[in-house]
Amino acid sequence: MKTTRTLTAMAVAGAMTTALTMAAVPNRAAAQDMEKCFGVAMKGQNDCKAGAHDCKGMSTVDYDGQSFKMVAKGTCTSMQTPEGPGSLEPVERPA
Repeated sequence: MKTTRTLTAMAVAGAMTTALTMAAVPNRAAAQDMEKCFGVAMKGQNDCKAGAHDCKGMSTVDYDGQSFKMVAKGTCTSMQTPEGPGSLEPVERPA
C-alpha cells in the first residue's frame, strides 16, 4: 500500500514537472523570435529603456529613441514612425 502511494506521488510529480516544462518551451521559443526595436514605442508603452527612465511603461514621449519595444525579429528597421524608422540600437531623437 505504501509503495502504491509512493509510486502515485512520483507519477503525479513527474506529470506536473513535464506540464510545467512544456508550458515554458513556447515562451522561450517566442522570445527567440523577438528583438529590441528602439524608437517605435508610444508614450508609456515601451518594454524597457536605454535612457533616463527605469523600465516598462516609463517612456514620456512617443517614439523615444532610447526606449525599446519587443517586435518580431526582422521587422524593426522596416517600421516607419513620424520620427523615422525603428532601430536595433538606441538613437538620438529631437525632444
